[in-house]
Amino acid sequence: MRQSRLDEEVRAALAAADDPSASPQDRAEMLMEIAMGLQQRPKSPDEIEAAIDLYERAGAICPNGEHLLSTRIAARRATALLALPNGGADALERARTELEKATRYFADLDRPEELAEAEMNLGLAIHNLAGLNRARITDAISAYQRALRTFDRVRFPKEFAILQNNLATAFLSMPFTDSRAKMREALAVQAFEEGLKIVNLIDHPTEYAMLQNNLGNALQYASSSHVVENNLRALEAYDEALKVRTRAAMPLEYANTVANKANCLWNLPDDPADPANGNRANLTAAREYYRECREIFMASGEADKARIVAEACEQIDRELLSAPATKSDGLSGSVQHHLN
Repeated sequence: MRQSRLDEEVRAALAAADDPSASPQDRAEMLMEIAMGLQQRPKSPDEIEAAIDLYERAGAICPNGEHLLSTRIAARRATALLALPNGGADALERARTELEKATRYFADLDRPEELAEAEMNLGLAIHNLAGLNRARITDAISAYQRALRTFDRVRFPKEFAILQNNLATAFLSMPFTDSRAKMREALAVQAFEEGLKIVNLIDHPTEYAMLQNNLGNALQYASSSHVVENNLRALEAYDEALKVRTRAAMPLEYANTVANKANCLWNLPDDPADPANGNRANLTAAREYYRECREIFMASGEADKARIVAEACEQIDRELLSAPATKSDGLSGSVQHHLN
């Protein structure tokens, strides 16, 4: 059923591209619009690949003098490349190149909002390349900050929140081996909190849940002397995210957040006022959360994530078997792995 719908949409797009009654500009715009439709909430990689192909066709038939349209097509194609599963470094490099060109054209054409969107996506491309050691994370931060010149908190709350999230994750991805590590952690937490001042559960549920989940991760793994306090705040953030990320509506996002919550419980004493009494109850709760996540990850084909939470369950089982009913060593050591 899904493949037949995809085939039908692609056929319609190709028919539009070959329509002799439409101008080349109109045909290019139609192809771009259909590609954007395929790209929104794709159900399979095939839809992203089909969108990229349609953007390529749109670019090929776009008249040479239509600089704004050709730039829009290239910028949209870049976003599809960013979304391509298993596209690897080559797709990211292509996206970066196209977005760098797009930012120059949008600046020359005085299109501030489109320029800001291109800068935001350029930052994301560089951010991902930095994770592969093929770019500098500071360049991603610069792109996000340039986008914030236009995407301010008043006029563009959704984009502002996304940029704050991206900035925070960029800060957290930097090496934590120098003297500025704690400052970057503080900046990340501040960025998440800035985003949450703007978006709310009712009007921006997806962005709200994303920020709460990632704020929880930042608090949980911060190198602070206030570990218990940070973990309690992290639990509150995860619970806020789970108001949106339900198992029925968003199973993978739900599993990611629940796995993060489980890891937090693993590191939290049952009674924060009496940490010497251990955390057997929290360990047991964490194990049940991990088991639920493993079930969801397996059903969704996320084998690596399923393996990680299965290993966590096994480690908790060993701790529960070897520990006395009342533990005297306070916090347990967990696998430090957070999910977005």
